[in-house]
Amino acid sequence: MENLIHWLTKYFDLTWWTLFGFVAQGCFFMRFFVQWLASEKRKRSYMPKAFWYFSLLGSVLFLIYGVGRRDLVIFLGQTLAFSIYLRNLILYEDVDKVYEMQQEVEELRKELERLRRQLAKPLPEGGAG
Repeated sequence: MENLIHWLTKYFDLTWWTLFGFVAQGCFFMRFFVQWLASEKRKRSYMPKAFWYFSLLGSVLFLIYGVGRRDLVIFLGQTLAFSIYLRNLILYEDVDKVYEMQQEVEELRKELERLRRQLAKPLPEGGAG
């Protein structure tokens, strides 16, 4: 184990930023993990909302990492990625709103059908009064 640590410290810059980078990478891994689990559950490819939240979190952490390491490539790449992830999450929210509206329309349709059936029933003998 000591040889491994010696080799790692000899060839790599192991700092707190390295640990921070692993945390950021862990967030990126989690987005794929939750996507895989959601797809397996549905037996088809599916992108859950959690995928976009993990993407945003990982992107923010990598932005901080890029600044901390003074790495312009990581910083610029994650700036673009962050805006794409945010836009996808906004679009996902729009889809949720459409789904909620569809549910409301379905409930209203059922209520309208119930009222139509009620109005179609014959009046009891003797009239209304």
